Amino acid sequence: MKISEKEVWFVTGSQTLYGDETLRQVAEDSKNIAQGLDVSERIPLNVVWKPTVKSSEEIYNLCLEANADKKCVGVVAWMHTFSPAKMWIGGLKILQKPLCHLHTQFNREIPWNEIDMDFMNLNQSAHGDREFGHIVSRMKVGVKVVVGYWEDEDVQRKLAVWMRVANAWDDARDMKVARFGDNMNNVAVTDGDKVEAEIRMGYHVDYYPIGDLVAYVDRVSEDEIKALLDAYDKEYELAPNAKEGGKDRVSVVEAARIEAGMRKFFAERNIKAFTTNFDALHGMHQLPGLASQRFMAEGIGFGGEGDWKTAALLRTMKVMAQGLKGGTSFMEDYTYNLIPGNMSALQAHMLEVCPSIADGKPRLEVHPLGIGGKADPARLVFNTPTGDGIAATVVDTGCRFRMIVNEVKVIEPKPLPKLPVARALWVPQPDLQTSAQAWILAGGTHHTSFSMALTPEYMEDYAEIAGMELLEIGKDTRIREFKNELRWNDVYYRLNQR
Repeated sequence: MKISEKEVWFVTGSQTLYGDETLRQVAEDSKNIAQGLDVSERIPLNVVWKPTVKSSEEIYNLCLEANADKKCVGVVAWMHTFSPAKMWIGGLKILQKPLCHLHTQFNREIPWNEIDMDFMNLNQSAHGDREFGHIVSRMKVGVKVVVGYWEDEDVQRKLAVWMRVANAWDDARDMKVARFGDNMNNVAVTDGDKVEAEIRMGYHVDYYPIGDLVAYVDRVSEDEIKALLDAYDKEYELAPNAKEGGKDRVSVVEAARIEAGMRKFFAERNIKAFTTNFDALHGMHQLPGLASQRFMAEGIGFGGEGDWKTAALLRTMKVMAQGLKGGTSFMEDYTYNLIPGNMSALQAHMLEVCPSIADGKPRLEVHPLGIGGKADPARLVFNTPTGDGIAATVVDTGCRFRMIVNEVKVIEPKPLPKLPVARALWVPQPDLQTSAQAWILAGGTHHTSFSMALTPEYMEDYAEIAGMELLEIGKDTRIREFKNELRWNDVYYRLNQR
């Protein structure tokens, strides 16, 4: 995930009506904005200035170039003067990269004592951007509109969110999701239309026989195993039975063997996300729990029991969150505290929770699993720090993909001495009862991609780019209004099917 190599193009619209002197000033001002954004510590991607576009041909050619440039992940458009929007139709029709409309102006204030008609003709963003916004709206182009002075912190923060999402969208265009085994046990919510997912989101969901992976595991050398064991000893606190000489050290050795084999398998195929199925592990001695946790920590998406949609979403959220404080992990709803006034939900999974959300140094332990019929697997055990986060999922409703996002507050659990898995305890917003009711009404899955690095704004931007339905559950959610939103959305998306 090399975020430093990607860029967004800063494109300024105008027209030849104003003459060469004005156009020279437009170019100079737009270049200064692009350079100012590029050097800002708040902006995560390279911002590349592009010459002012003044005609349909220039706009069309620029959009062609943006589509073909692998470094470009999106276009930021700004109208310094008035740019007649009919000029933009051809370019917007072919633009395949995400679009952000920055509604700003070069000067922060009106120069009350000096303002004249020359100044007014040059600084026309107040109505030039509205002309551009009209054609974008009429053409139903997915866009993020950011309003305010370009040097302000809030404006740059919103631009940074969109840039991270645009970069994640670019990453998804060639995402390979490996499925080891199929969807498990007739579960409906984790399944979905893989062809439509490739059409909509770009990623390829491919099946790989577990025997192909086992062949890689069987060829792992002792040196490769030792290197991983050394890494485990250094990075984690080891339980006594997992240490060198411990009675279950053999399980840790086997976990290292599995990880090394999977690592080669993924690298050769450029796999960015994967799923497992503990009913399809013939030839493997234990579930790849520790490996899955470590791969997630490196940015590879994971989904349990064949849940390829969550695996892909997790990878996308990992790409968005690069360099941000807070982790991102696969997660599952398990059990509730239903004490009046103190309701909360315990989140975990049988093995696979990402250590990026660990509160402190994870502990490597070996325990029986009681499911899957394999040897006792190694896993990392930890609690999650307190704070704000989001839980997101994507479901296939039959006629569209729907993203559901719930704001949550992670709280500290009581001691869990007999629960040998990683976990988080959170209070979903606005409260557990409202949240769970809305989630169920929306058809949400029991699996989520959980992040303490991202906010709902990231997911809103992603849904806009993907043309995906978005339902947010937060502090202002009311069930009657939520039901109406479901009904209205159903009408809208059925009327707007391709």
